[in-house]
Amino acid sequence: MMSSVKPIPEGIHTITPHLVCDGAADAIEFYKKAFNAVEVTRLAGPDNKLMHAMLRIGDSTIMLNDEFKDWGVLGPKAIGGTAVTIHLYVTDVDSAFAQAVDAGATVKMPVADMFWGDRYGVLIDPFGHSWSIATHKQDLTPEQIIEGMHQMTPGEGCN
Repeated sequence: MMSSVKPIPEGIHTITPHLVCDGAADAIEFYKKAFNAVEVTRLAGPDNKLMHAMLRIGDSTIMLNDEFKDWGVLGPKAIGGTAVTIHLYVTDVDSAFAQAVDAGATVKMPVADMFWGDRYGVLIDPFGHSWSIATHKQDLTPEQIIEGMHQMTPGEGCN
């Protein structure tokens, strides 16, 4: 018998960030305020900790859950930071960035025009996750991007 189950669920992209947050329920509320996230699902486990939740931001999905230290499931704060940045494209980066800061995010890199054609900034959310937010402003050739990169000053354009 042939199965009608799709190997990749409807509305899910092939790559989906899955965040571990110390206080996942609070993280959901933050993402709603900061990024206009819509809660799709929530599965509470022992001690009301979230075993799984799914949010939609724009046309993308993120999954998240609470820390479970006994199982080695730790968020960025517990491990001393993160090496991953979640990138979010929006139509108005300045407005979206200000909304996230007003919701409690910390500015890591203020919004500025970048050599690759985006207006771009980087935030750290209250749970230790790094987010870059951008609006694409200019289509550039690889040669123009390389030229712009060579004109950069140290520390500019890094997240």
